[in-house]
This record gives sequence, structure tokens and C-alpha cells, in this order.
Amino acid sequence: MVDRGMRCLTGNRDVLTLRSMTIDVEHLSLRELNALVTAAEQRRALVASRRPVAVVRRKLIAFAAQCGYTIEELIDTAPAEATAPARKPAARRKPGKVAAKYRDPDNKRNTWSGRGRMPRWLAEKTKHGRSPADFLIPGLGRSAARKTSTIGQKTVFKQG
Repeated sequence: MVDRGMRCLTGNRDVLTLRSMTIDVEHLSLRELNALVTAAEQRRALVASRRPVAVVRRKLIAFAAQCGYTIEELIDTAPAEATAPARKPAARRKPGKVAAKYRDPDNKRNTWSGRGRMPRWLAEKTKHGRSPADFLIPGLGRSAARKTSTIGQKTVFKQG
């Protein structure tokens, strides 16, 4: 924990970690103490060299007025939610109903639209040598079932 805090101190990565971090000085080595002192001196020099907030605020308001604006117009002081409504994450659209293309001749209640995974009843029957086209409902077009694996089979023949 101290090492990670020291990396933030020596690397000047994140000033916010200094505020939320409590440092146990008793357990720090000489090298870590020197790094802490150096980082503290750099931070003190930065804070001391800045102008006071009140002076900068007055100059900003005067400059905005000189250009014909109010400071509220330039710097939106209203919460971000009030000005622009937060977009809801896009809800995944539910796929619409599709007519069945395949029917089990043994049980007419077993149907499949050809979308998604092949149902167990059809997979079981195709495993025993039948084709999914054998279970097509007449008049609904051609089969949408995937072919079995084509690994090792030639699909294109060169003429020549």
C-alpha cells in the first residue's frame, strides 16, 4: 500500500490520492521519506505560486462582462443532469416471433423456426442419418439448418 502511494507521490500522477491517503511515516525507509519530502516541497511551491482564488474569480467575472457575457453563461453552474438528460443504455431488442419451418412428424408440437440452436429432437434425429430438410414444413422454402462440419472437405475445385 505504501509503495503504491509512493509511486503516486514520486510520479506526480494524482494529487487526489494524497488527500485520501494516510501515510504511516514510522514504517518508511530513508529513500521513501526523501521522496515524500521532495513531493511535499514541490506541492507547497506550486500552491504558494498560484494567485488567490478570489483574485482569479474577480478577473474572470470582469473579463466575461467586458465581452458581454455573465459568468453563469460561460461556465454552466447547473448540474449536468438538468441540462442534458442522461441517455439510457440501449436496451437489447427482443427478436420478433418467426413462423416455424421444421416440424417433428412424431410429435406435432415440436417445431423449430431455424434460428438459434437446433432443438434436441431435431439434433437427435439428424444424428441418426436423417437430414434437417426431411423435417421442413411443406411450402415454407428451403432449409436454414447449418451443414455439418466442412473441415477436410474440398468446397472449391479448380478447373483446368
